[in-house]
Amino acid sequence: MNQDRQSRLFNLASRFLKYFFLFLFGFAVAYVLSLSFGAANIAIFLLSSAIASVWRLGLLLFCLIATTVVVESLR
Repeated sequence: MNQDRQSRLFNLASRFLKYFFLFLFGFAVAYVLSLSFGAANIAIFLLSSAIASVWRLGLLLFCLIATTVVVESLR
């Protein structure tokens, strides 16, 4: 058995982490652009909706990473 290969759970967690950070970066760019073009109402809506969803996605991602750490340490 080859112990150097990464498990599917690790690959899944790292892929979700990558897309989560890409989502945060895209949101930051959209927020700055909407503020710079004078669309403060859109920026306020973006901020309120993003805060509601980002912490839930972050918590879900944290649980996935914690599960991955436990599974990988038991391997």
